[in-house]
Amino acid sequence: MGEAMVAFTWVDARFQAPVEDSPFHTWTTAAGTAWAIFYRSGADYLLRFPGLADFQIGSNGCWVRCWSVPDVSDDTVQHLYLNQVVPLALSRQHRLVLHGSAVEIADAAVVFLGQSGAGKSTLAASFATNGYRMLSDDGVLLEYCQDAYQVRPSHPSIRLWADSQAALFGRHARLAPPVQYTDKARILADERAVFCPQARSLQRIYLLGDGTAKSPVFWPVTARDALIELVKHSFMLEVEAPEMLAFHFERLTALANQPFFFRLDYPRRFERLAPVRAAILKHIQR
Repeated sequence: MGEAMVAFTWVDARFQAPVEDSPFHTWTTAAGTAWAIFYRSGADYLLRFPGLADFQIGSNGCWVRCWSVPDVSDDTVQHLYLNQVVPLALSRQHRLVLHGSAVEIADAAVVFLGQSGAGKSTLAASFATNGYRMLSDDGVLLEYCQDAYQVRPSHPSIRLWADSQAALFGRHARLAPPVQYTDKARILADERAVFCPQARSLQRIYLLGDGTAKSPVFWPVTARDALIELVKHSFMLEVEAPEMLAFHFERLTALANQPFFFRLDYPRRFERLAPVRAAILKHIQR
């Protein structure tokens, strides 16, 4: 997803020295520990993943340099770069990247947004293992082209917890090497879960509920509520510069006023995924 738009240099391995300046932003885990720490580095940025790697991101988002911590695997660094760093760098290029998953349905893109654990990747993988093609997981890159929004394909893989992997792939998943910061498996596209390498026009964005519904239920979303959700689920490296925030907010507002936003809730049980897919397909056709 957009990695060709960012020049990447893997400099060396080194231990993480203390940073004198205070961070301007921090991502934390559910347990409250720092997951990613954002610093300014002159006109550029330093993104630190404690115990894993440091990434310097150019002020224009067009280049990234990496220093990994010794003994951190190459696959771990590559995974961090593709799933976390590239979307943030693209935001400095004024590109719009959403934290979600996307699949191709009837030659169009359908995007699932929601909180971590809401089932975005599982739902996308359910479609991908039943005759539809995966477009993106974790980062969904949107572009406005010829009076329409398009979803660009990302790297051909999808991340799943062990129970989702077992339910959808059994023992036949084609797995990438494990990484050192998550127990999620990265499942590579193959003939069982086919990848779509072409951009597709955006047809629907579904905002996933909390799983309390007893059957699939859909309801429309106002532009105001769509904007709130987009703000929560968009990647943004610069969270303080007024001109960047104003431009980003303007892009999100234009997107939120499109008529393809719906809330979707359904029971989070693997045996119910088939009727959920059927309900989504019927809703799209309608």
